[in-house]
Amino acid sequence: MAATPEGEPSPSVAASEAVGRDIDVRSIATDAGPGAADREPAGLVARMRAWARTLERDVMALRSAALDARVPWYAKALAAAVAAYALSPIDLIPDFIPIIGYLDDLVIVPLGLWFAIRLIPPEVMAEHRAAAADAARLVSPAGAAVIIAIWLLGLAALGVWLYAKLG
Repeated sequence: MAATPEGEPSPSVAASEAVGRDIDVRSIATDAGPGAADREPAGLVARMRAWARTLERDVMALRSAALDARVPWYAKALAAAVAAYALSPIDLIPDFIPIIGYLDDLVIVPLGLWFAIRLIPPEVMAEHRAAAADAARLVSPAGAAVIIAIWLLGLAALGVWLYAKLG
């Protein structure tokens, strides 16, 4: 029986003796959710980095899939839009805005990726993912131009609205 330094049985041993069977503490922790037993900071950081690399690979795969003739036009349009937005150095919602600034990076981009990937034939997506895994990191100047254009149109619309209200 495992004991604590004071001679008391450890909580997991005491619990297993109370119910009359062995209890695996790691299995209880994993019932709390995937990876709950490994909630140490280093493990969490490693999983987040792996998730970010997967997202980056999928964005690169969508970028090339948008140019593939085997992909339907509606999937091409969505794939191009998601890839341009994700690769753009300028966010539609700036990150300095509390909470919603990071919302696009954490929610909108992954949801856009998920939906665009579902529209692309699996064998085509697998081919582009394999190619994207070997590709270098890119930033899309066209994506930046689209985001800048959206901001400028929004500012122009705000200016027209303010002029109509105040002028």
